[in-house]
Amino acid sequence: MTTNAGTATHVLDNPAWASLSGAHAAFAERAARPGAGPSPLSRAARYPSDVSPFAALADPADPDAWADLRRLVGDGGTAALAGVPTPPDGWETVGSAAGVQLVDTSLRAEPAPEAVRLGPGDVPEILGLIELTKPGPFLPRTVELGTYLGIRHRGRLIAMAGERLRPPGWTEISAVCTHPDHRGRGLATRLVRAVAAGIRERGDVPFLHTAASNTTAIRLYESIGFTLRRRPSFTAVRAPGNTAANFS
Repeated sequence: MTTNAGTATHVLDNPAWASLSGAHAAFAERAARPGAGPSPLSRAARYPSDVSPFAALADPADPDAWADLRRLVGDGGTAALAGVPTPPDGWETVGSAAGVQLVDTSLRAEPAPEAVRLGPGDVPEILGLIELTKPGPFLPRTVELGTYLGIRHRGRLIAMAGERLRPPGWTEISAVCTHPDHRGRGLATRLVRAVAAGIRERGDVPFLHTAASNTTAIRLYESIGFTLRRRPSFTAVRAPGNTAANFS
């Protein structure tokens, strides 16, 4: 990947755009450019609002990308972006959080025999666990982005982890969570190893994001073989204009 100025960047510097332009292209929503017909040239894209809150720019330094994003979200519409600490003039920052990105450098990946594949029929229970543990955004169709595995106890879902962003050569592990009554048993670690095993089988490398303030999770991930790569910001921005778009 390169910027307009020709400066080389790593695909993980802009993983949402790389996913929406590649493995997740079928999910990508783009706005048509005036006079250009359907929008293959649009330099902004987002996931459907029931799949993921993230939008992405081909190059955050490109004014055309921001113009495309404004067409996509509408005047006054909002978008959640990664790695864009300061939007251009006219755009408003309405929320931000510091994050960390970690990559697999020495993780022992292995299946978890007790883990089960989760699908659309499990979504109500998944959303209940997400609400209780708050690992990050998870929406009714997020489960469609990749493989999600769970562990059940007496029929109840008590832990889960799965795949989210898929830039070329990489797959993000996400939604790692354990019910408070079952923590301390290594369930999250087993699920991360199991999800990573599936990622490795298709030749990808696992990576993940978490909040910079979540030092407990960061220590856990580093202890099992992840290494800090960068510290991206996660920012919600509002487009210029007065008409709010229906976007969350």
